[in-house]
Amino acid sequence: MTFEQPFWKRKTLEEMTAAEWESLCDGCAKCCLHKIEDEDSGLVYFTNVACRLLDLNACRCQDYPHRTEKVKDCAYLTPEMVRTISWLPVSCAYRRLAEGRELAWWHPLVSGDPNTVRLVGISVFGKAIPEAQADLDMLEEMVVDWFD
Repeated sequence: MTFEQPFWKRKTLEEMTAAEWESLCDGCAKCCLHKIEDEDSGLVYFTNVACRLLDLNACRCQDYPHRTEKVKDCAYLTPEMVRTISWLPVSCAYRRLAEGRELAWWHPLVSGDPNTVRLVGISVFGKAIPEAQADLDMLEEMVVDWFD
């Protein structure tokens, strides 16, 4: 009996279908948090403030198909982007694969359970606040250190 390797082990990011690409998202929602970039150093800091479109219970975008139209700085990830942007969390599946690493054991494609990412505390569930409850002029006060 021969077992075929899963798509993420046998395909490059560019070879994946749209459905395969989308399934790489583990639902952590870290990329949906507001970020601050230090203009001098280029370092990016994450805050606990979620994008206005993020459903904080599901850790999913409430209008994913139209997100880039509704949120001007929402990133539409591509294989090229995940290889060049520095702010993707170390735990991000796109970044892990782009760097030649394996998916984490808690990733839903590996664990078989979409709740594993929440159960192990990787997602923003219970850690982030809605944009409507934040003073966006005070984002520096909301930088978090609970990443990766």
